Amino acid sequence: MTLSIRNIIPIIKATFVGINDIAIVDHISIDSRSLQNSESTLFFALVGPNNDGHKFVADLFEKGVMNFVVNYIPSNVQGKANFLVVENSVQALQTFATTYRSDFNFPVIGITGSNGKTIIKEWLNFLLSPDYNIIRSPKSYNSQVGVPLSVLGINEKHNLGIFEAGISTINEMANLQRIIQPTLGVLSNIGSAHNEGFHDVGEKIKEKLKLFSSVEVLIMNKNRTIEAFLNPKINTFTWSSEDGKADVFVRAKESPDKTELQITFQKLCFKIMIPFADQASIENAMHCLMVLLYFKYDHETIQHRMAMLYPVEMRLKVKNGVNNTTLIDDSYSSDFQSLKIALDFLESQKQYKKKTLILSDIFQSGLVTEELYSQVSQVIVSNKINRVIAIGKTISGFKSKFPNCLTFQSTAQFLDTIDKITFENETILIKGARHFHFEEIVATLEEKTHETVLEINLNAISHNLNFYKSKLQPETKLMVMVKAFSYGNGGFEVAKLLSHHKVDYLGVAFADEGISLKNAEIELPIMVLNPENTSFAALIQHQLEPEIYSLKGLTAFLKIAEQKKLKNFPIHIKLDTGMHRLGFEEEHIDELIAILKNNTNVQIKSILSHLATSDDMAFVDFTLAQIKLFEKLSSQLMNALQIKPIRHILNTSGISNFPQAQYDMVRLGIGLYGVSNDDDEQKLLENVGTLKSIISQIRTIKAGESVGYGRRFMAEKTTKIATIPIGYADGISRHWGNGVGYVVIKNKKAPVVGSVCMDMLMVDITDIDCKEGTDVIIFGENPTVSFIAKQLGTIPYEIMTSISQRVKRVFYRE
Repeated sequence: MTLSIRNIIPIIKATFVGINDIAIVDHISIDSRSLQNSESTLFFALVGPNNDGHKFVADLFEKGVMNFVVNYIPSNVQGKANFLVVENSVQALQTFATTYRSDFNFPVIGITGSNGKTIIKEWLNFLLSPDYNIIRSPKSYNSQVGVPLSVLGINEKHNLGIFEAGISTINEMANLQRIIQPTLGVLSNIGSAHNEGFHDVGEKIKEKLKLFSSVEVLIMNKNRTIEAFLNPKINTFTWSSEDGKADVFVRAKESPDKTELQITFQKLCFKIMIPFADQASIENAMHCLMVLLYFKYDHETIQHRMAMLYPVEMRLKVKNGVNNTTLIDDSYSSDFQSLKIALDFLESQKQYKKKTLILSDIFQSGLVTEELYSQVSQVIVSNKINRVIAIGKTISGFKSKFPNCLTFQSTAQFLDTIDKITFENETILIKGARHFHFEEIVATLEEKTHETVLEINLNAISHNLNFYKSKLQPETKLMVMVKAFSYGNGGFEVAKLLSHHKVDYLGVAFADEGISLKNAEIELPIMVLNPENTSFAALIQHQLEPEIYSLKGLTAFLKIAEQKKLKNFPIHIKLDTGMHRLGFEEEHIDELIAILKNNTNVQIKSILSHLATSDDMAFVDFTLAQIKLFEKLSSQLMNALQIKPIRHILNTSGISNFPQAQYDMVRLGIGLYGVSNDDDEQKLLENVGTLKSIISQIRTIKAGESVGYGRRFMAEKTTKIATIPIGYADGISRHWGNGVGYVVIKNKKAPVVGSVCMDMLMVDITDIDCKEGTDVIIFGENPTVSFIAKQLGTIPYEIMTSISQRVKRVFYRE
């Protein structure tokens, strides 16, 4: 895309206020944090329930961006850049994408449904790419903003589009239909996802079907309920395993690792083998098969290509690598659009200044080779990549375009010499097309740990953060608690994500936690809630900000501050308003004022207190009394010392239950990690952590035989037992054994039998079809940490923070 500002103004009905309306734009951005923003970027300052892009216009201008689509011009940049002023910047982005899409005339497949959209899209890309130059949605860019960004990636060389559309409520799909303008529709299914956004299933079906209002044909699993809502003018091409009236009839013959599909189409019968046995994959494969049939592919080609379908990895994963490295695993795709997304993710998650990119040949860019790798070079340079390892015959020919570049003709050649290449103290993005098998590179560079992992969903953390931000007044600051290894979810990685979201403060319990974050180059201010006097010197050295809660602690800190000749070093004064744990009580306020008056070594950055019962409305009077006392004591301090510090008293449940007491800042804790004590609020949060393991061994025992220490489980009948490599040393309570708890295998509950051991537990899998190596869910969506806590008579905090450091954390983004 290369357009002038003058071309864009009438498209989005903008008023131009600026210095150069013929400026050229070749990049669209909505993310102020992206290093790919440049002078030729057009930045859309989007306004949503939780963020306002106008706040970042001045920063972008300082970084060289000159072109902005805005609802209003921020006062500090008026007259300095080019502004396209519109009523609604989100609608302007959608309108721009709609007009841009209309300039291209080639088949476009539009996919929607409750599940399977991304897998169908990726499989169709694989199946059709030998014959088409395809533009498709990168990752799962299927939202009101993601779809227009996807469509704006089209160029003149593309001759087929595949875009997915996702909605969560009514009046959303019509926008996406206008932008995508699909000629062929695929409806994956109608399930329970996002049910809360619709009054009933019928409303949900009608909304999703709006995507197909102008398609030449709609591909779907024949379904009477859906057909009842379908416009009879829409042509359908249906399949079914039950309804003989469908255009294509299928019988599935399953075996452990694959499925034979017996297809009947136009009185012809043929067989297809796919390498999956689960029902969801069979349905997704059938939708792909239908597209191939509609495009009139011959049976031999269909059989050959569908036999090579593969599991789709839809997540960017962050893993610990060898020699103090961090790996970002995106080893299953290599196209230009997803490369730019992966590079942005690298920047948001990098733990080390040094950044290495391992990259394969790039396919389906729609660009001539020379132009493609020139653009790849530009984004790599703009993202300040220190070293590029290029693998592939084509990319190797452009070695001179990349910084500090090593080239290899194949993955095998690279792996043969990997021991001679130094990888240490760096963040490594591994991104390659599937047939390069970059998963072998990941396996070689990944730190070796046991097979139990805690997967952390970074998207869910972002969602939960934005959920609570939506409850705040625009001027209210936000501190996020990352103490105790971010409540067991990981330290640096969560802090880095919060830095990316530009929260105002981080909170830790002890100085060593804060020092670790500072050593990992976290630049956000960090408050230490429980600083020990012996840690004050280290705390000062690392620019950590202590919470001061006693006269003894204050005196000790002021002594060191004077010795080091500090000037206005930030401290935080904790008041005890009823928790009776830490803090200055009312009787100490006069003495506190006397000590701090005219002291220039320190500056009171904030005054805070902690609510004892904000989660229990039975004690609402007690909480209101705490807030009233906090107002009195903090005001007394402020008036006596003539200061205006940040004041904060609300924790997670306080944010929801006592919004009138937001003051200047709130402290978000366990809510960020997907846990609320309110059932209605819990439904609006997303699960963050999923503790997973595998089946190590399966055995069958007879009636009367026992399992585990103390023979606490005795089989009453022939029973299949699976051993899972996780135990109380990993954080699983021994009280979860002996039939109290369960794990989930193949979506079925497997009760824990016998005692939980130090490194293992055993479960009953008599009624579950599984094998050694099958995945096991310990907690996540089911069972939740809240459910486990309730069963064990404790709180979710304990369950989460008990997970041992020896359990590897894997961070991912969808």
